[in-house]
Formats: sequence, structure tokens, C-alpha cells
Amino acid sequence: MLRYLKLYKPYDVLCQFTDTAERSTLKDYVDLPGVYSVGRLDRDSEGLLLLTNDGSLAHELTDPRYAHPRTYWVQVEGVPTEDALTDLRKGVRLNDGLTLPTEVLRLPEEPNLPPRSVPVRFRKTVPTSWIELTLREGRNRQVRRMTAAVGFPTLRLVRAFIGPITLESLQSGQWQDLSPNELKSLRASIRTNRTRRGPRR
Repeated sequence: MLRYLKLYKPYDVLCQFTDTAERSTLKDYVDLPGVYSVGRLDRDSEGLLLLTNDGSLAHELTDPRYAHPRTYWVQVEGVPTEDALTDLRKGVRLNDGLTLPTEVLRLPEEPNLPPRSVPVRFRKTVPTSWIELTLREGRNRQVRRMTAAVGFPTLRLVRAFIGPITLESLQSGQWQDLSPNELKSLRASIRTNRTRRGPRR
């Protein structure tokens, strides 16, 4: 039986089911054999993670040729200037090359999120702010490197959307099966990205 789940991965949890050092893993939250995560979230990142035993769907979502969108809510140190946001939108030069263009906007207020298990460290003299950033590629620690490159280091990183699937119905550590409508919209999003990027070669 095929299963499709969404999980709100908490902070300080490894995006795997086993760990020889006995650190917290997905198994502490999802006791369901046979499913595995679609893509990854860093240990110090939080938010939406899809899990499935459907290898075909997992491949479609992670194949870089289809540039499937993933949206993050990012708390940064400081208040990004319009020039910094423009640089993020155009692409930022990192040590592994220029990033693809991204969709970036300022969030007018802090998202409604549960407190992090380990509070963010603030500097009293430096304000913080939130941006929403949508990527269509998946380099290692990409969001953190991008905001640092334009002068506004990431303090807290929460993945809010994978395509049309949203985090909003979950509390930290909770998971649920995708509804039929969610799965339908996810498959439609995959087809749209496949069409936009063209056929496989």
C-alpha cells in the first residue's frame, strides 16, 4: 500500500531514521515502516517534510531537471535592503556557482510558528526580520549561504511549502497522511513542472 505523509520536522532532528550516535531522528516521530523522506532538511532547520514509499513520486519531486518549488520562511539578522532582496531574486554567487533566480518577499509580520526547542540567539542591538524565499534547486545549506552572502545571516529556517503542500495544519513533531485533494494537487504540480522543463533526454 502506497503511503504519502507530511511531517513538521522539529529543530535538532536528523532527517533520517537511524543514527549511531543516538541523536533524535525521524523515527522518534514517525513509527511507520517502509516510508522515507523526500529530500532533506538540515538538523538545525524545521518544517515541512514529505515521506512516502512511492519511489516514482519521490524521484519526480527531487529530480533537479523539474525544479520543483520549495518555500521557506526565514528569520534573518537585520532588515534586508531592497538591493539585497533584488540580489537574492536574480541569483547569488556562492562557492559552488551562481544560484538560480528565486522568489523573495518580505513578510509583514512574524509567521505563526511554535517556539523553537532551542531559542534563537539574538543580539540586543540588531533587529531581526522575516522573509519568504522560494527555491527551485537544492544545494547544501543553500538558504543560509544565500542570505549570508547578501549580508543578512539566517537565524531560523522553516520550510513552509513543498509545491502546493503546506505546513499549516501541523504542530511541530506531528504528521498526517496527505488528503486525496493534497495528493491530487501535488501530482498536478509535478506535471506542470515537467511540462515547463520539457521531456527527459
